[in-house]
Amino acid sequence: MPRLFDISVPVLNGGVVYPGNPEIQIAPQQDMAKGGSSNVSLLTIGSHTGTHVDAPRHMIPDGGGVETISLEALIGPVLVLEFDDSVMAVTEAYLRAQPIAGHQRVLLKTRNSQFIRERDFHRDYTYLAPDGAEYLASLGVRLVGIDYLSIEQFHSGHHRTHKTLLSRGIVIVEGLDLSEPPAGTYDLYCLPLLLEGIDGAPSRVILVG
Repeated sequence: MPRLFDISVPVLNGGVVYPGNPEIQIAPQQDMAKGGSSNVSLLTIGSHTGTHVDAPRHMIPDGGGVETISLEALIGPVLVLEFDDSVMAVTEAYLRAQPIAGHQRVLLKTRNSQFIRERDFHRDYTYLAPDGAEYLASLGVRLVGIDYLSIEQFHSGHHRTHKTLLSRGIVIVEGLDLSEPPAGTYDLYCLPLLLEGIDGAPSRVILVG
């Protein structure tokens, strides 16, 4: 039987967010313990909360929202690449050493997966370097995921990695927990909330393999 890996992170009240993004607030709106007819929660979250996809509109002013991302990009075979803990930036040189050719979806498993579920934000997370993004785009990749809340270097100031991918219609998936699945090929199921006209959306992401 194929094995299922849920590589999403839970959305928790007060959970970690990228600095400057909306805080996660979850509170009872109706409470049976207080006489309510049912339990209903009020969620206040940003569009890039937890495991999420970036739509082109995130960095491209006239780019499409989440509803424009094709299911064909979000579902299908995927290659999980694993990098040593010493790798702080996934550059073109590191990617050229990997068997990526022919794969349309790539997930980057790095040292980040060791702390993706921690409550404190790690500013020194491993990221995809701009030349690495250019290289993946040149190979015709349609989706790139990484195991922290941003694929870009913290406060890069230029957003070249995001813009390189999103300007070409390449889906970015951030906030993955890749601590469990080993490197290799899987079937990917990535389903963001269908938020029309929005720059990103929380997602449930599953690997089967």
